[in-house]
Amino acid sequence: MGRKSKNIIAILLCLIMPVAFAGCLKNNTTGKDKDAVPSGTGVSSGSGDISSENTVPGGTEDETENNNGSIQNTEPAKAGINVTRINGLGEDFIFGADISSIKSEYESGVKYYDFEGNSLLYSPGDGEKGFFMFLKECGINWVRIRVWNDPYDENGNSYGGGNNDLETAIDTGKLATDAGLRVLIDFHYSDFWADPGKFQPPKEWQDMDIDSKAQALEVYTVKSLTKLVDSGVDVGMVQIGNETVNGLSGETDWENICQLMNEGSRAVRYVADTMEKEILVALHFTDISESRYRSIASTLQDRQVDYDVFATSYYPFWHGTAENMAATMKIIAEEYGKKVMVAETSYVYTLEDGDGHGQSVGKDSGLPLDYDVSVQGQADAVANVIQAMADIGEEGLGVFYWEPAWIPVQLYKKDLKNHKRILRENKKIWEEKGSGWASKAAGSYDADDAGKWYGGSSWDNQALFDFKGHPLESFLVFRYVFTGAVKK
Repeated sequence: MGRKSKNIIAILLCLIMPVAFAGCLKNNTTGKDKDAVPSGTGVSSGSGDISSENTVPGGTEDETENNNGSIQNTEPAKAGINVTRINGLGEDFIFGADISSIKSEYESGVKYYDFEGNSLLYSPGDGEKGFFMFLKECGINWVRIRVWNDPYDENGNSYGGGNNDLETAIDTGKLATDAGLRVLIDFHYSDFWADPGKFQPPKEWQDMDIDSKAQALEVYTVKSLTKLVDSGVDVGMVQIGNETVNGLSGETDWENICQLMNEGSRAVRYVADTMEKEILVALHFTDISESRYRSIASTLQDRQVDYDVFATSYYPFWHGTAENMAATMKIIAEEYGKKVMVAETSYVYTLEDGDGHGQSVGKDSGLPLDYDVSVQGQADAVANVIQAMADIGEEGLGVFYWEPAWIPVQLYKKDLKNHKRILRENKKIWEEKGSGWASKAAGSYDADDAGKWYGGSSWDNQALFDFKGHPLESFLVFRYVFTGAVKK
C-alpha cells in the first residue's frame, strides 16, 4: 500500500455523510445518599490531606488580556500559591488539557464546580456555566481527546476508560470548540489503550498484512477526521498513534511503523487540504532519553515520514527533570527541524486514594517525588514543564496536562463506616458508565492487563480538581505564569 492514487480517497470522501449526534448530556447524579460523600472540599497546600484550603483564587490588579485571553499584568497575582512569571510565552503557546474521560464522568454523576462553588455543566444552556468555558477561564486554550476504533466487545459492552469512540470525541470536541478551545485528536489506532507496553491493532485489522493495515488506517483516518471537522470540531492537530516508542497498531518493525505513520499523515494532509483547514501532524513518544529520541528522529527522517510535531510524554516521577527533557527536545527541534511539545504531563497533590481503586503514584509506589506533594508542589511541577518548553523558543509549542478531571465518581475513604458500600457502588458505575480505566469487558481484548486489573481511576490524586470536584488553585498556573503569583 502507500502508492494508491488520491482518487481512491476522493471517492471515499464523497461517500462520507456528516453524522448528526443527538442532544448533549445534562448534569445528573447517581442517587448517592448523604453519607456517600463526606463534607469538606479542597486540599491542603502542604501535606496533601483533604481540607478546605487552596480552592479559591486570589485576584489581580491592573489586569489586561493578551490575544489568547491570558492575563497580562505587571504585578503578581495575590494567590494561594507561589508562581514565578515566565517571560517569552507567545500568544500561540499551547496550554492544553486532556479531558478524554469527561463525558463518562458526567454520565457517572460526577459534579464539578468553579472557584465560587457554581456547578459546571457538560452541556450548558442559556445562562448556565459550562465545564469547557471554565477551562478557558483557567488559561486552557487546547484540549486533547483520545479516540479508539471500536472499544466494545461482541455484545456491545464498553471497555471503559472513558468509552472513547469517535462519537464521544465529536460530542466532547464540539463543546470544547463552542467554548473557543482548539482540539488535538489522539488516534490510538487500537480498540483500547495504546502505550509502550501494549499497542494491539483494532479487532478488525488483526489478520491484515502490513499493506492492508496501512490502507485501512488511512481510510479510517480520512473518514474519522472528516466527520469531526464536518461536525464543527476545531481540529488543529492530529496524533498518529499514542506513545509509539515500541510499536503502532500491532507493528514493531520500524519500517512497518513508519509506513503506518506515513499513511496516517497522508490522510490528515488530504482532509486538511480538501476541507481548507490547517491541521498539524504529530507523532508521540515516551521513555525520553537523548539516544532513544535521536534514534527515532533519525529513523523517521531516513524513511521520509511526513510530520510536523515531535511530541513526548513527560512525568517527573518517571522521566527525570524537566530541564533534561527540554534539552533532548531542543536537540530534536534544532537538528531535525521539528516543532516539539509535551503531549502528557501531571503531578500528585496528595497520596490519598479517592475511589478505592489505588493509585499509580501513591504511598507505596516508591517513585521519586522531587516536588512537594501538595497543591503548591503540583503547581511547581506544571510551571517547570511550561518553563522548559518556553526555553526551547518558537519550536516549543506547549504542554498538555493529562486528565485533570478524572476524579472519583463517589469519594471513598477506608476509615468511613460506609466504605465497602461506596466501593461496591463505584465498581457498578465504572462498569455501567465506563468512567474507570477499564471494565470487565475490556479483558476480552486486553487479557494481560485489563483482564486482571479492571476498575477505577489510578490518577485521581493527580487531577486539578479535588476528590469532590472543586478546582485546585494549581489549575490557575496556566494563567499565573503570565503574571507570577504570590501567596497571600
